Amino acid sequence: MNHEAPEPIERVEPMELGEPGAPAVPAVAAHVFGERLALAEHFVAILADTGISHGLIGPREAPRLWDRHVLNCAVVEELIPRTGDVQRVIDVGSGAGLPGLALAIARPDLELHLVEPLARRTAWLSETVQQLELPNVTVHTARAEALWDRLAAPWVTARAVSKIVQLAEWTLPLLTDGGSLLALKGSRAQSELDESRAALVRLGVVESEVQPVGGDLLDEPTLVLRATIGAAVDRRRFGSKQPSSAGSARRRADRPRGSRRSGPAASGRRRHQP
Repeated sequence: MNHEAPEPIERVEPMELGEPGAPAVPAVAAHVFGERLALAEHFVAILADTGISHGLIGPREAPRLWDRHVLNCAVVEELIPRTGDVQRVIDVGSGAGLPGLALAIARPDLELHLVEPLARRTAWLSETVQQLELPNVTVHTARAEALWDRLAAPWVTARAVSKIVQLAEWTLPLLTDGGSLLALKGSRAQSELDESRAALVRLGVVESEVQPVGGDLLDEPTLVLRATIGAAVDRRRFGSKQPSSAGSARRRADRPRGSRRSGPAASGRRRHQP
C-alpha cells in the first residue's frame, strides 16, 4: 500500500493560556464531566487558543466549542459500557482531539489511542495531552490502515471522517471480535446508513443502526452511526483500498468558507482526500 512521505514535524510552542477566549461553561457540562469538569474547561481553553491558531478549529467555532464540539463528543461515552475494566478505544482522524480527548476526560477508565496521519497535528495532540496530564491517552502519527496489524480494540470512534463505507474500509480491521465502529454523524445519518447497509454487510458488519445520545442533556442529540462486526473481519478484502486521509474532512468542515490552508499542506503537493 502506497503512502506519502511523512509531513515535516512542525514545532509546537509551549502553551501559555493567558486571557481565555473560551466560551462560558454551560451548566450541563457538570453533568457530563462531573469531578473532571476543570479538566474539560482546560481542554476547551486550549482549543480556543492554540487549537485555533494551529488551524485545527475554525475561528468561528470558538463560541460553540462546548455545545457543538466538546459536549457533542463527550456524550458518546454513553455507548461504551462501564465494565470495571480498562477498555481500549481507537479514535481515527483525531485532529483536535474530538472525540478522543473529550472521551478520555469524561472516562478515565478508557484507554484512548488517537490516530492522525499529519505530524503537525499529532505534535499538537501530544502537547495537549501533556498539558492536560492524561495518562490514558497515546498519540499515533499514522494512517488507520498502517495500524491494522499493530493495534486492535473493541471500539473505534471517528467524527466527520468521510462516508461510512469508506470509513469502514479504513477502520473495521482495527476491531476485535464483536467490536463496534462509532461514527459521529450529522442529520443525514439514517439516510447514509440506509444507502450503505448492503455494502457494510459485505465488509463484515452484522448489525448497524443510528443511535441518538445525549438527548436528555443537549439541545440536539449527537447522532452516532454504529456498525458492529461479528468475528474479526477478513483483512484480505481490504488490501486494495485507497490509503486514508482520515481527519481532513473535519478540518475542511470547520474551516470558514473562503479561508485557505496554511503550513506545509498548502504547498500544492497532491494529497489523498476521503
